[in-house]
Order: sequence, then C-alpha cells, then structure tokens
Amino acid sequence: MAPEDFRSVLVALRKSNPDEIYYLAGQSSVGLSFEQPAETMQSITLGTLNMLEGCRMMDRNIRLYHAGSGECFGNTNGKPANEKTPFYPMSPYAASKSSAHWLVNNYRDAYGIFACTGILFNHESSLRPERFVTQKIIRAVKRIADGSPEKLSLGRLDISRDWGWAPEYVNAMWLMLQQEKPTDFVVATGVHITLADFVRVAFECAGLNSKDYVVQDEALFRPTDATVSFGDPSKAAKELGWSASIRGVDVVKKMYQSLN
Repeated sequence: MAPEDFRSVLVALRKSNPDEIYYLAGQSSVGLSFEQPAETMQSITLGTLNMLEGCRMMDRNIRLYHAGSGECFGNTNGKPANEKTPFYPMSPYAASKSSAHWLVNNYRDAYGIFACTGILFNHESSLRPERFVTQKIIRAVKRIADGSPEKLSLGRLDISRDWGWAPEYVNAMWLMLQQEKPTDFVVATGVHITLADFVRVAFECAGLNSKDYVVQDEALFRPTDATVSFGDPSKAAKELGWSASIRGVDVVKKMYQSLN
C-alpha cells in the first residue's frame, strides 16, 4: 500500500477489513525533512488524509491510531507540553505532523470516526536506523569501544529531549484504541536530558570518556531546532493507566545493552 495513493489505501482497507489501524507511515526524520520538505509533507499529511478518507468510506467502524509527534510543540521553554499546549512546529516534519493532527481531529468531529493521535515524544529502541542521532551515537560508541579510531561528529549538544523506550510507547498506542471514546494523548516520560548527557552516558557504558572522542560539526546544525522539548503524560496516566518506566539516562543504557 502506498499511503499517498488514495486508491491503494482504499483497496488495502477493503481487502484487510481491519478492526484497528495503527498508522505509523511517513517520512520520520526531522533532519531529513529540511532536505526533503515536499516528500515529507506528502507522505505524512496526504497519507494521513487518505487513511482518514478511506476509513470514512468503509461500511464498518474502524478504530484509527495516528502517530503524532512532540515535535509539533517546538520549544517547550522549560515547561512540559500537554494536550492543550499550542503547536509551534520548527521543521517541515513538525509542520506536517501538525497538519495531520488537525485532520484527524476534523474527521473525528465531522464524521464521528474513532480516530485519535498519540502525541509521542522521542521513543528509542535498538531498531532505530543510524540516521537518527541516538542510534548514530550508540553505534559509534560500540565501534570505538571495539577499537575503531574514529571520532563521533555531532551538531548541537545543548538540546534537551524527552527520550523514552519505544516498546512501552507501543503499549500506550494500543490502550488508546481500547477506550470508549477517541481522544488524543501526550505520550512521554516527563523527564528530559541534554544530548551532551546522552553522549556522556553512552560512552560511560563502554568505560570511555566522551570528551576524548566527540567533535562538534556546525555543518550538522539544523536551520531551526527546539532547545528544550519534553512532555506531560499525566492525562495518559490518569485515563489509560499508562506511564513510562524507562526514562532519561536509562534509555541510553538500554540502547547500549541491546547491542551486546
């Protein structure tokens, strides 16, 4: 199925006749979205619209989960973002996710579709591609620990993010579609650490000092980037009974351990 092609979406829905859909497709890299803004907008926003329209045309009630993003909030200015925090996207990726979010809300209100958005902050696992900075760090640390003479080149180290463990977030996705009524939830740990701390802990896992191996490259800086971004998951805790058990530096350790 190609989400950007409505006919393809409709054919897939009619063949599978699903009870639930977890729509996770689309260009998923913030950094890459600056290089491919049109493809990012098309794959995320148009893909979501096609999925919503396909669900509307089915002769059964389908529950649709849409993968939103904490990137939609932009810089949270030292405060955790909740479901009522205004969006201020700072990348083509975030702008696309914001648009898709409002499409979901519109179809839910206009057509009574059971559709909801999980506004997920950063969620990591060993399955992350290396184009994502977290996996880039972990893989580089492992190679250096194994004897590689390389240096780890990174952009800004002062940014602070709310990193969680992806398998736990998938459970939150499922819980959203088991509720009586559809609504949106922020899914986050509520804890944020700087990228510098992420790097430091990753090297400590290998018994190394990050200061000996990390170089900062301004070419890797994004045109715009949120300084601090973290979420308030209290609604998910109250209504879903969900909370993250792996937070902050524990995510780093979990990622490194997964390679061994």
